Amino acid sequence: MVELLFRKDAYLRSTKAKLIDISDTGGLIFDRTVFYPNSGGQAGDTGQISWGNEQTCHIETTVKGSHGKVLMIPADGENLPPLGTLCQQELNWKQRYRHMRMHTALHLLSVVIPLPVTGGQITAEKGRLDFDMPEAPENREALEKELNELIERDNFVSTSWISDEDLEQNPSLVKTMSVKPPMGTGKVRLVRIGDQNNTIDLQPCGGTHVKKTSEIGKMVIGKIEKKGRQNRRVSLLFSS
Repeated sequence: MVELLFRKDAYLRSTKAKLIDISDTGGLIFDRTVFYPNSGGQAGDTGQISWGNEQTCHIETTVKGSHGKVLMIPADGENLPPLGTLCQQELNWKQRYRHMRMHTALHLLSVVIPLPVTGGQITAEKGRLDFDMPEAPENREALEKELNELIERDNFVSTSWISDEDLEQNPSLVKTMSVKPPMGTGKVRLVRIGDQNNTIDLQPCGGTHVKKTSEIGKMVIGKIEKKGRQNRRVSLLFSS
């Protein structure tokens, strides 16, 4: 199994790791990684690896492979290190940090719009959630104000783990209708905003998040689009 360092510390920007395999599709597989793979609606990380005498390889995206593998996809034409090489991984931190801020903001969006989520997407430019929402909200400005007030409360964001069985016995924790929580290893990661005495949000999630909601910054609710008979897509943007 690949050691997923981003789960232990989402702020870790670099690490040394050994190249242990190359997939049939050309993805580089290391024994450990700080690169988050495209999953749960969050875009995969980009960055570079380096080794030897100033040799580098640009990583254009990161995707999930089978059996817990993380595939770091090189840009076309890049030189690749030999198997067994100890490399330095370096994240595109500016992009990753925006993913973290946006992902946490979308959790709060699901609080101010307490409806089942049918889909979502997170990029460095914008994010969105699709809701089981037959009618559009009457007052978008009020929702935006409520969202930013939650952000400004500066609540801590933390993680914990429960068993697959515990999650099955508490189905209300799952807000997403179309994306199942990451299960199958016997335990499920929960992301909590707030504390046990004042929990703002608690749901299964394998993505990367900021430590405190104040790091998100001010957000703007963008377009609210109709996507099907009962679905509305709500876009979220950084204010600057």
